[in-house]
Amino acid sequence: MATLFKVPVETVYQWRKKRTGPPGFRVGKHTRYDPQAVLDWIAQQMADDISAAV
Repeated sequence: MATLFKVPVETVYQWRKKRTGPPGFRVGKHTRYDPQAVLDWIAQQMADDISAAV
């Protein structure tokens, strides 16, 4: 996901810790993200940004 957003992996870790990023889930010691949940999160971020600009 860090590659998708072109941010450091640590940023993604912080989003998860702060619960500000897309929902993730653990598989063993690895965090995984449902691609549809990430797309939904992106759409919500865009909608929030547009409504904040109005």
